[in-house]
Amino acid sequence: MFLSPIFALLRTNAPRTLRNINVNQHLFLQVKWNSSIASSKNKIIQEKIYSDSDSDDDWDSCVEKGKSEFWRRKMRTFHGILDINKDGVISFDDFKILVDRFIYLGHLDLHQQKEFNEVVQNIWEERWGTISPYNLVTTEQYLEDMHHVVNDRELRQKVHNFLPYLFKAVDKDKSGYITAEEFKLFFNCLGLPKEVALVSFTAVDEDLDGRVTLKEFVKTGRDFFLTEDQRKPSKLFWGPLVK
Repeated sequence: MFLSPIFALLRTNAPRTLRNINVNQHLFLQVKWNSSIASSKNKIIQEKIYSDSDSDDDWDSCVEKGKSEFWRRKMRTFHGILDINKDGVISFDDFKILVDRFIYLGHLDLHQQKEFNEVVQNIWEERWGTISPYNLVTTEQYLEDMHHVVNDRELRQKVHNFLPYLFKAVDKDKSGYITAEEFKLFFNCLGLPKEVALVSFTAVDEDLDGRVTLKEFVKTGRDFFLTEDQRKPSKLFWGPLVK
């Protein structure tokens, strides 16, 4: 296309700051676009996992869930994992320490780190309200909260939102699956013995191919919270159950 001499001169001699602004705007839009694609992919993956989950095969809103002692035992187990300092209650500080352990591994990029922190903060605020050192969640309160979650179909769909970030944090070579050795990193961050990691890894590895995909990891982790079937391998996802 023909440019007039004056327009060409203006274009050639445009201030550097103006050209930089255009470049920076382009980079900002590109990063925003990439982040949007990543978020969309995560949403699609999570929706696929939700639709395939065994724990929703027999969904019946008329049947109250979370009443069995087996399910309550699982929830007490997870409360114990969240209780980092083992004082009998969980606080937002416990959440943050756990998140920081996974971030410290160095395998999440800055965008994933930000999303991970936001997801965890949203979980806390939606379930327990304000973030305060005086806002403490006892075992019984946690059981009551999770009982509400498993009986609300909308909340059930979000119970696994934090799990993809745990997976990505321990997938150190970004292969899209985690090995038994990488699963030990997962247990180490949880403060669980590495010796029992292999038992849980085998339970999560549904097709027994020696590696756990994101779908297997999130699906099994989600079923831990929702299913009351003692035959499901998901009961071993977070290690041995408390007695």
